[in-house]
Amino acid sequence: MPTWHYSLQLRDESKIAKAVRYDIPVSIKYMREVVSVIRGMKLEDAKKLLENVVKLKEPIPFRRYHGKVSHRRGLADKYGWPAGRYPVKAAKFLLELLENVEANAENKGLDKDKLVIIHIAAHKGVTLKRYMPRAFGRATPKFRRTTNVEVVVREAS
Repeated sequence: MPTWHYSLQLRDESKIAKAVRYDIPVSIKYMREVVSVIRGMKLEDAKKLLENVVKLKEPIPFRRYHGKVSHRRGLADKYGWPAGRYPVKAAKFLLELLENVEANAENKGLDKDKLVIIHIAAHKGVTLKRYMPRAFGRATPKFRRTTNVEVVVREAS
């Protein structure tokens, strides 16, 4: 099994907390869009945004993977981009990850009200390759894509 490291290396790790989750059963395309929105936010604001996405109250702008994505009301005013979706599954897994990093920060003695997401990244995980048999000896691929997500928070001064 290969070794894995965070893509952000910091010298002083006393004021930061980290968390990572492997093999999340969500496509990298969806996870990338959600991660890019919450990068740089306060931890509490990011959790509220993701809870609203799960409740289908606030959409996420899809900037890179926006082919045939419909426009959503209020997105252009807030983010300057009209196309968006409600990636509920990705938001649920990211909520769990943010709660984990918050618990790690509390365990280190950081103030959870001052936490800011300084680094969050989604990386492509393993792809489970399965094939469904079809008529006349053919087969259709059914690929299960996964994502690895890492997050680093810092106590803002």
